[in-house]
Amino acid sequence: MKKIGVITSGGDCPGMNAAIRAVVRVAQAKGMEVLGIKNGYAGMISRDFVQLDSRSVGDIIQKGGTFLGTARCEEFKTLEGRQTALSNLQQKGVEGLVIIGGDGSLTGGKLLSELGMKVVGMPGTIDNDIWGTDYTIGFDTAVNTVLDSINKLRDTASAHGRVMLVEVMGRKSGWIALTAGLTGGAEIILVPEIPYDLNDVCRQLRDSRAKGKQYSIVVVAEGVGSAITIGEQIRQGTGLETRVSVLGHIQRGGAPTVTDRLLASRMSEMAVTLLQQGVTNVMVGIQCNQMVPVIIDDAIGRKKDVDAVLFRLAEILSQ
Repeated sequence: MKKIGVITSGGDCPGMNAAIRAVVRVAQAKGMEVLGIKNGYAGMISRDFVQLDSRSVGDIIQKGGTFLGTARCEEFKTLEGRQTALSNLQQKGVEGLVIIGGDGSLTGGKLLSELGMKVVGMPGTIDNDIWGTDYTIGFDTAVNTVLDSINKLRDTASAHGRVMLVEVMGRKSGWIALTAGLTGGAEIILVPEIPYDLNDVCRQLRDSRAKGKQYSIVVVAEGVGSAITIGEQIRQGTGLETRVSVLGHIQRGGAPTVTDRLLASRMSEMAVTLLQQGVTNVMVGIQCNQMVPVIIDDAIGRKKDVDAVLFRLAEILSQ
């Protein structure tokens, strides 16, 4: 294999740039050229390409987001759109493709693989909701961003004796809420995978006040519902003063942590190696600190719920 492409697709996350950098440098070390595809699958269809080398990726490892850009693309969902994308890649001499993104991006890679392009995916999403990998690129940075916010909100919550609700990203997955909530000392964590009873939440908050607790932190994954609505329900159910902080897209930004930079670099090395070996339609995952190939069909077809044992630990530690 003489030339590969690299693309970032779907929602951005910290560590994507570190992954692009590693893909380029590992590929060059193996004697391959690298074509960057700008703005996701849309750039593949519009021929928005850029040649990459070690120097062009020399100042991006510390930056969040993705310098290649990313976008949604409805046209790629059609067979005609995918055939155009494939033809454009082939005209540029691209023989294999590294795709960095979430389940939608990996699904796109699977469809390209079915048309004959060799594809290896890398899980890049702050949600950590991809099956077959213990962690996704971007998750650690996002959790640390949330943890920093919880630490600061704790200060003002304690000063005023309030119930502070923190809404974090995770429409279908509670990994950010659970991990940041546990490590941030939250009293209550609400995630989409585990049903909750508002009456139980209110009772727990009242009981903790009766036992002398002066304030409370409640972390809510957005998929559970609006933290503003839940906060008002808690106020009515407990009589306690509540405040809500919706963190939003700040969770996607910022310089990637050491963990995310290392994960991106290790995954990239394996992704390029797999392409060189002719492997296709797989995603690189990390399991028990080892890089492993995961069939893309499995990665996108199976659900990765939050760890029930970890959730129980969070409940114990919140007492």
